[in-house]
Amino acid sequence: MSKLYIVPTPIGNLEDMTLRAINVLKSADVVLAEDTRKSAILLKHYSIQAKLQSHHKFNEHKTVDMVADLIGAGQSVALVSDAGTPGISDPGFLLVRTCLERGIEVECLPGATAFVPALVNSGLPCDKFVFEGFLPQKKGRQTRLEKMATEDRTIVFYESPHRLVKTLTQLAEHMGPDRRASVSRELTKLYEENARGTLAELIAHFSAKEVKGEIVIIVEGVTQKETKKRNKYRNDEDEDYNSEEWVEKNEE
Repeated sequence: MSKLYIVPTPIGNLEDMTLRAINVLKSADVVLAEDTRKSAILLKHYSIQAKLQSHHKFNEHKTVDMVADLIGAGQSVALVSDAGTPGISDPGFLLVRTCLERGIEVECLPGATAFVPALVNSGLPCDKFVFEGFLPQKKGRQTRLEKMATEDRTIVFYESPHRLVKTLTQLAEHMGPDRRASVSRELTKLYEENARGTLAELIAHFSAKEVKGEIVIIVEGVTQKETKKRNKYRNDEDEDYNSEEWVEKNEE
């Protein structure tokens, strides 16, 4: 049956591929991939013979209509990313939206996503959380950090290894060095690491070593104790601001 299949792929360990995902890729007429070279390795590992076609963030605006036309003409298309679930900080949204607008069926398979194991093993509350993905590199970065500083849910960030210490430092500046956090890297791979502690401790830990691999940062939401402390500080400032002494001094 012609439709768009969203197929998660392993984030490191190839054994995390599901049987259903393997069968869908084997039956698909076309497999869309971020990097066809990387996906070719996965397909070869599972003896999957499928036509690979490039679909990444630099060409997706130009290819979505063509892909939708293929499905409309009766072909089944599977979308994969280099690792994890397409659409989660990876290409996928535009194609899904285009297919739905055209009345084309979209089926998303469950599977690997990096932030889920990082969140669960962080030791921080995971009943309520907010997924931020990658912070803006320049414009809007400070605004997002300021907003996240007052977020009471656990916060999930993605980051690259060469920006990890910088981001942890900025988080500490906005949220305080004692805010609890966790950094997971190389998940499901041989050198997987899950470091937990305060932001200050994590900064010291990763400043002293070379960092490689995909990064997930989990940060504790603002606690009730911290909120009360901030509110008290603001109220004290307001009282100082409105005191008779302050008013008389500044009216002179």
